[in-house]
Amino acid sequence: MARLKCDACDTVIENHFRLSKFDYLSDEELYFTETFIRCRGNIKEVEKELGISYPTVRSKLDGVIKKLGYDAVSDERRLKKEEILKALEKGEITAEQAIAQLK
Repeated sequence: MARLKCDACDTVIENHFRLSKFDYLSDEELYFTETFIRCRGNIKEVEKELGISYPTVRSKLDGVIKKLGYDAVSDERRLKKEEILKALEKGEITAEQAIAQLK
């Protein structure tokens, strides 16, 4: 049973229906997500559009990812591993440095 309540007029709707994960985002999180999609995931464009810094965009994105039920930390670790392997492939770091960073 799902229950929805309007904060403005206190109307309540109860029934057996399923909401999407996006329905649980706050207005601010939904606006950020819409902006992120409109900018095609380009963080620099999101920075400009919202007038916020790169770390703030990443933080908001991680928050939305977690609220949608995904593990943002695992994605970050995966991306970090990819960066390390690319650096190794380009000869920017040694195999020993890559092993140390992957630990």
